[in-house]
Amino acid sequence: MFRSLLMALVAIGLASAAVAAQPRYQIEVAGLACPFCAYGIEKKLRAIEGVERVETNIKEGTVVVVLKEGATLDRARVERAVREAGFTLKGFRPVSPGGH
Repeated sequence: MFRSLLMALVAIGLASAAVAAQPRYQIEVAGLACPFCAYGIEKKLRAIEGVERVETNIKEGTVVVVLKEGATLDRARVERAVREAGFTLKGFRPVSPGGH
């Protein structure tokens, strides 16, 4: 039983490490003011290949994009998606996992 518990804990630890390795980017957006705005920008960003999750903070005007492991994201693609959603990209930077 102890061995099974130990194996489960190791598996959880490895899964956590894999999630932590996922690339993340913080995007600053001019004009992000309401949930409808957030929906529009999230929809465009999720359509980018390799994007796993999008987290929007309307109050701060920021969006965190989490990529699938091994995926990449460049400023030009993000800028195009933000522009197509009707907004202006103010900032684009990688962030450490867990940090916003």
